[in-house]
Amino acid sequence: MAKPIEPIRIGIDVSKAELVIARSDSKSLEKIANTPRAISRWLKTLPCGTPLAFEATGAYHRTLASLAHQAGFALYLLDGYRLNRYRDGIGNRAKTDPADARLILRYLSKELSELKPWVPPHEAFYRIQSLLRRRASLVHTRVALTQSLGDIPELKNASRRLSNNIKDIERLIERRLKEAMAEVGWRPDAQRCKAIEGIGDLTSVALANTFHRGEFKSSDAFIAYLGMDVRVRDSGKQVGRRKLTKKGDPELRRLLYNAAMSARRTKAWAGQYETSYLSQGLKTTQALVKLARKLARIAFALMKNQSTYRPQVPVTCCAVP
Repeated sequence: MAKPIEPIRIGIDVSKAELVIARSDSKSLEKIANTPRAISRWLKTLPCGTPLAFEATGAYHRTLASLAHQAGFALYLLDGYRLNRYRDGIGNRAKTDPADARLILRYLSKELSELKPWVPPHEAFYRIQSLLRRRASLVHTRVALTQSLGDIPELKNASRRLSNNIKDIERLIERRLKEAMAEVGWRPDAQRCKAIEGIGDLTSVALANTFHRGEFKSSDAFIAYLGMDVRVRDSGKQVGRRKLTKKGDPELRRLLYNAAMSARRTKAWAGQYETSYLSQGLKTTQALVKLARKLARIAFALMKNQSTYRPQVPVTCCAVP
């Protein structure tokens, strides 16, 4: 009886200049340029449907992901944090491009049944996400410059002019965000989110953009994608410290945290923040994170059901005789 042919699996380490490729049917590595032409030519040499795994690397993996998906390959985008823990778990000390390509191939081969294929987002997703991140960088830079130069009398005027110029760019980005959301028809969802107490323009745009990233089966899946789910580490009678997984976009988590800070001062959420969160013994940061998670769940439900937000009924404290 002929031995069945095992399907080829491929692990790819992606960098700005090149791709380092490890194949399950070969001990040697292959290197190609990270360009559309080189990638397209290489993909034509593979059997259709071959599973390809690679680590998310900012924007460097997008050309490979787009071309491979169009060609019908099964793609698996690996989380960098999980891959690093896997490297430590198997005792691999090397951290080089060839070693990473082999590590990704090993991870794919061992965990393929547990992995979910990568689905490309709408082309507007990355554009909107990039605008949000660039605005956040501008705000950070403006605040740093103001604090650094503002207390020097001879530089105060120049600092003010520079700050105003940066604010002009911030406002331009905000207009571009609104235009981009309108072009793809996501603005109604952003308006639904904005109706929630504490959520402003930028947070509503970020929530709507993330919602349209993919199909989320439940609010739990949405929260997990945001990185606001809790990692539990208990053993026996020992209860470990709870921490957020922080796997999602850090800028959206920052915006949600700021939204929670605003929401706690509103009549709708002040009572719940004080009586339900702080009275449980939660610290301020923990209470704000919990409130931010609550706001994100409400936003998800509004967009999922295409419903209109109903303002929260303020929670009042009952007097104790």
